[in-house]
Formats: sequence, structure tokens, C-alpha cells
Amino acid sequence: MAKMFQNAAPSMAMIAACIGLAASVAAATAGAVEPAGASTVRVCADPDNMPFSNAKGEGFENELAELIANKLDVRLDYAWFPEATGYVPNTMGSDACDLVMGYAQGTGLIDDTNPYYHTSYVLLYREDDETLRGVERLSDPRLQDKSIGYFARTLPASILAIHGLAGTGRPFDVRSYENAAGAATAILAEIASGKLDAGILWGPVGGYYAQRASTPLKLVPLAKETAGPRTIYGITMGVRPNEPQWKHKINKLIAANQDAINVILQGYNVPVLDDKGNLITAAAER
Repeated sequence: MAKMFQNAAPSMAMIAACIGLAASVAAATAGAVEPAGASTVRVCADPDNMPFSNAKGEGFENELAELIANKLDVRLDYAWFPEATGYVPNTMGSDACDLVMGYAQGTGLIDDTNPYYHTSYVLLYREDDETLRGVERLSDPRLQDKSIGYFARTLPASILAIHGLAGTGRPFDVRSYENAAGAATAILAEIASGKLDAGILWGPVGGYYAQRASTPLKLVPLAKETAGPRTIYGITMGVRPNEPQWKHKINKLIAANQDAINVILQGYNVPVLDDKGNLITAAAER
């Protein structure tokens, strides 16, 4: 769930949503038995949060969960927890799940694996907008006086303010839409129509919906920002604390299947970065 999506990405809501789930898992599962050797792997996921996951199994975290289950030769089960509420009920029970598929590294409320991908916020604008061609940082003077859409109450708001872009920026409140996907597509639609010059979204969200936009959009990972909150995050799988053998098993699986994981992510147009912030461009076939 490293969604950072509801409020735009590992930001308050994306990270907050993940942390909410993480905290519930940690509190409710203290002392749970290490799952290695079990016949089922239980995954906590959102039933309606594309491109991450949905109840139909159409998200990239669904595919990643299937990959893990196949490699472990176990059955895959889900515990569904909508992140739109911003928290996860503490009635999960001690065996609610073995994995949280997307968990922002270092948030600390539950244990996490090694990162299985790095990604960032992204800047999006129309491909035919020559005035923004080559922009890679929010400090670029060409962004001055440009109208930039972003999710309200997320990290991009702080970065825009640092660079003096808040005055012409336009926040989109996720609560005004059916879900975060609705807010993201609204931003992209206004970029396509010319009402906005650009937008900032969490990378997996921006990549997925930009790929489906009717107007060609340029996607630029904000991997070179030096002012304000960090924009690049390592995304891990959350596991229960005090289960080192299970964590080690998942870390080995991640390392052995990194190429396959990248192919899945790139199939959803997720901007996958290396640990230095460079875009990994290996072709992905779906």
C-alpha cells in the first residue's frame, strides 16, 4: 500500500494511510506466530485503490502478491482494508495479514523488508508545451507564474511554497471526489484542457493515469529536489515485528526476483528509480 496516494503519495495521506495500517498490524499482532511454512500468505490491501490494488486483482500490488505466493508455493488470501478512511480498524485480529505490500521505508511502526522499488513524486505537463520542456526541478524559473495542480495537504504543497509557486498553484481536495483516483484524473484532465499548466502527483499514480490520458503527457520524476521534504521513497513490504526468519525469507525473494518485480511495476508505468534517483528504463512487456 505505499500509496501515499489518498493525499497524493507517501505524503501525509499516502504515508499516513500506510502508517495507519502498519500501526494496527503492529498493535494487534504482537506475539503472532511466524508464518514461514504456512500454506497461506495473507496480504492486507485496499479493495479499490488503483493502480495499487483492487478486489478484482487488477493492481500491481495484486500482481506482486501473486508473484510472492507463487514463489513460496502457498495460497494467496487478502484482508481488505479501505485506505480512504485514513485508518485501519483495530479489530483485525492477531492473524489478519502477513504482509503489507506497499510500505514507506523508515516510518517505523511495523518492521519492513528491504525496498523492492524506489519512486518519487512526478511533475506532469502536456508533451506539446515547449515552455516546460526540459524542466527537472521545481526551482526552475520557467515554472514561475505557471498554474500547478496538486493534492491538498501533501508534501508537494510545502515544496511549492519553498519555491514561491504556491500563489499560482491549485490544491485539489481528495475529499471532494469519490476517491483519490478521481482527484488525480481531474488534475490530468485540467492539464490536458489547458486549465492547468502542470500537476504534481505521487509517481505510481501519475504514471498510471497519465498513460491512460487522451492527451500525451510528459512525466518527470522529481528526483533532483534539494529543498524541503524528500521526494524519493524506498517502498518496502511491511511485516510484523519480531519475525526475523519471515522477513529474511521475503528479502531473499525480493532480491532473487527484482527483474520480474520491475517488469510488473513498469507495466503500470510506475517510474522506478535506482537508489540514486535515476530512472530505470528497462522495457516492460504486459
